[in-house]
Amino acid sequence: MKSDRIHKRLREILPPGALLTEREDVAPYETDGLTAFRRLPMAVAIPETEEQVRQILRACYEEGVPVVARGSGTGLSGGALPHESGVLLSLARFNRILHVDPLARIARVEPGVPNLAISEAVAPFGLYYAPDPSSQIACSIGGNVAENSGGVHCLKYGLTVHNILALRVLTIEGEVLEIGSEALDAPGYDFLALLTGSEGMLGVITQVTVKLLPKPERAQVIMAGFDDVKKAGAAVGAIIAAGIVPAGLEMMDKLAIHAAEDFVHAGYPLDVEAILLCELDGTEAEVEEEMEKVRGVLAAAGATRLRVAQDEAQRLRLWAGRKAAFPAVGRISPDYYCMDGTIPRKRLPEVLARIAALSREYGLAVANVFHAGDGNLHPLILYDANKPGELARAEAFGGRILEACVEAGGTITGEHGVGVEKIDQMCVQFRSKELLLFHAIKQAWDVRGLLNPGKAVPTLNRCAEFGAMHVHGGQLKFPDIPRF
Repeated sequence: MKSDRIHKRLREILPPGALLTEREDVAPYETDGLTAFRRLPMAVAIPETEEQVRQILRACYEEGVPVVARGSGTGLSGGALPHESGVLLSLARFNRILHVDPLARIARVEPGVPNLAISEAVAPFGLYYAPDPSSQIACSIGGNVAENSGGVHCLKYGLTVHNILALRVLTIEGEVLEIGSEALDAPGYDFLALLTGSEGMLGVITQVTVKLLPKPERAQVIMAGFDDVKKAGAAVGAIIAAGIVPAGLEMMDKLAIHAAEDFVHAGYPLDVEAILLCELDGTEAEVEEEMEKVRGVLAAAGATRLRVAQDEAQRLRLWAGRKAAFPAVGRISPDYYCMDGTIPRKRLPEVLARIAALSREYGLAVANVFHAGDGNLHPLILYDANKPGELARAEAFGGRILEACVEAGGTITGEHGVGVEKIDQMCVQFRSKELLLFHAIKQAWDVRGLLNPGKAVPTLNRCAEFGAMHVHGGQLKFPDIPRF
């Protein structure tokens, strides 16, 4: 049997205890952060060296066995969902910071290093790594690259793709590739951008070179409360229109505010419908001047509460509530389904109204938590998986939200990836010719389709079936939006 052959080959490659095949041993790897989807892998390989990874990939390629790479398993789109006939390749032991150059402001790290650990390691040099997902204490940098993660400070400092310089990657055939360089640009096609956000479908990352930034002289947060969610949404556009680019600009609605305040005690007002958290950073003079402008903009936009953090402890406490919003909402509902879509900022009020209407239609509450500055929405749909049909209803509701994002001129994902969660909505976002191009890119890197198969890019047959379910008046509900 194929499983017997690959087990034998992997045991020859790995040290004792580094290959898991028994059900009770592989069960912890059956899901990532999207726990609605679960699947047991045929085997879990836990290598310690790049050479072991190279040999594992080569063996799987020769035996025709699928491989799914996994970091910390915090992803929210099912990108690390195992293949039932494949090998789950855990990179948890690749957790070393290999080199820090404070003068060049770069660090070279292995993919299993937690996001926050980079900033902690370079703090003595007055530096930090900018992308900061809410799960930064646990999520791995390799997973951040695979999903092109962002965080609360991505508005000013960019996503992962804007903060890395080079990757060391292994192909499914076991070939080592050096992508990018420590310089600001590298010759040839921009494969660094292609690999970032490719969801483990093109190669397995073994090293990442990241950019480091100097800590700003001052960072200060202002919290604004609003009596209407639409007013808060409009205030976001007003801040950007005033020529201000905050380090972070986040929004939470009433349900999320109450959950976070009960959990973290961040000092959020409970008598408002929404809050904005706006952080400014830079020199003392820059922050002082921009803070006065932001106060004026928020007041003109209808803010009923304004509070400026007076010290670092208050600033961190205000952010603690936002960063703990997801687990906080988990305390008030048996289950929740976290969506991830992006829209133009100017469409924020109308899309929020659309989400509220869909909430009433599906009979499921929604807590809205999102990176308002760059239009990246994270509606948390509350449901109870023990009630028959509620999960399916939550999934259908989530799909409608993503389609609303596309209709508003946005996209079906901002930072969580497509994985298995949004694969049907890829059929709405892209046309058949574009999907064929995506498949051609996949085949160029992975001719046998063994790396993370069945994720991110749907087949045309799947899109045809999905489209048939969305026929209205004889016309498919696919928007004709030009891409590329």
